Amino acid sequence: MRTSLRVLVCAVVTAVMLFPLYAMVRMAFSTRAELFAGDVLVPDSWTLANFENLFAKFPVGTWMLNSLAVSLVTVALSVTVNLLAGYAFARIPFRGRAGMFLLVLSTLMIPAQAIMIPQFQIVSQLGVYGTFWGVILPSAATALGIFLARQFFLSLPNELLEAARLDGAGQLRTFWSVVLPLARPLIAVMVLLAFMNSWNDFLWPLIVLKDPQLYTLPVSLRFLQGQFGNDYGGLMAAGLLSCLPLVLLFLVLQRWFVQGIARSGLR
Repeated sequence: MRTSLRVLVCAVVTAVMLFPLYAMVRMAFSTRAELFAGDVLVPDSWTLANFENLFAKFPVGTWMLNSLAVSLVTVALSVTVNLLAGYAFARIPFRGRAGMFLLVLSTLMIPAQAIMIPQFQIVSQLGVYGTFWGVILPSAATALGIFLARQFFLSLPNELLEAARLDGAGQLRTFWSVVLPLARPLIAVMVLLAFMNSWNDFLWPLIVLKDPQLYTLPVSLRFLQGQFGNDYGGLMAAGLLSCLPLVLLFLVLQRWFVQGIARSGLR
C-alpha cells in the first residue's frame, strides 16, 4: 500500500512538473489559428512553421552558437578553477585557510546586482567590454563550486592520498592521477550547474554585449518578445530551443549528478 501511494504521488508530481514543458512543446508546433482557438493541448496537427519563421527572420543559429561558445568556455574555466581551489582548501594546509574559506562562502550572501557596478568597471578596465570574455571572466570561479569541491574532497579517505605520497607523487600528480578519477560525480554536478547558470544568464550579457550579433539566447529571447508581439508560437519555439540543451545535458549527467550532490554535503 505504501509503495503504491508513493508511486501515485511521484506520478502526480511528475505530471504537474512536466505539464508546462508539454504545453510549451505543443504551442511551439501549433499553428496560429490553433493557438487563438485555444485548442492546443490535445494533439491534432503538428507544424514546423514557427521554427521556419523564426530562423528565416532572425539569426537564431548565431545566437545559439554564441550561447554554446560562452557556456562551454565558462564551464571549462569554472570547473578547473573550482576543482583546484576546492582541493587546496580541503587537502593543502596553509595559514589562514579557514578564514579565507569563510570569506569565500560569505560572498554567497551578496546579491549579484550589488556587485555589478564594480564588476562592470573591472571588465571595462580589462578592455573586454562588448566581447564574450566580458561575459565569461566574472564566472570563472564560483563560491558554490568551491564549496562543493571542498566538501567532496574532504570525504575522500586520507589513506588513499597518503599512499600516493608514499609512492613519490606530489600534490599535482596526486590531484591528477588519484583525486580526479574519483571526482566524476562532482565534475558532473559542477558541469551541469555551471552550464545552466551560463546558458540561462540574462542580465549580465545584456549589460556587457553591445552588438546584436553577439547576443546570447536569453538576451535574444527578450529581443524577440518585442518583435513577435502576440505570436506565441514563435516565442514558444524560441523558448523550446533554449530549454532543450539543458534537458539533454541533465538526462546525460543525471546519474552522476545525484551521486555528486549526495557526496558533497548537500542532503
